[in-house]
Amino acid sequence: MRDINSLNRVLLVGRVGRKPELRYLPQTERAVANFTLATNERTFNPTTRETSDKTEWHRIVVWGKPAEFCDKYLTQGRQILVEGRLRTRSWTDKEGSKRSTTEIEAQNIVLLGRRPEAGEEEPFQPQPPSQAAVSDFPADEEEADMPRGGEDEDIPF
Repeated sequence: MRDINSLNRVLLVGRVGRKPELRYLPQTERAVANFTLATNERTFNPTTRETSDKTEWHRIVVWGKPAEFCDKYLTQGRQILVEGRLRTRSWTDKEGSKRSTTEIEAQNIVLLGRRPEAGEEEPFQPQPPSQAAVSDFPADEEEADMPRGGEDEDIPF
């Protein structure tokens, strides 16, 4: 029975951590590609006036023709959008220990950012999200409501 009130969907925008690893399953010759994706999150602490970055790494698995697309077009550092679903799988390793991993099974991949010129390989240059200058953040609530220099309080509308 299918629960109509559930949804397993993931949308990520990030940078490829390493070139996809493409292989073909022996019996079916179906393509499968694996790679990692890094997503960044920047937070601002108004008390200390400091920003901190946190990088989250995701394992991505792609099947069939999209896997071949990934092998051909994805390079380390390339910004992409991944749409897919979460999958958890378990196995027993060589030592007999039970292992498991959670990965994103990609269904759609969109290339983002600028297109590299012919013969040019896109270098890995992580672009931090745009950040406002520390001086743009008010020190306290009262300062937030005060007009900034150069603004006229007698605006006629």
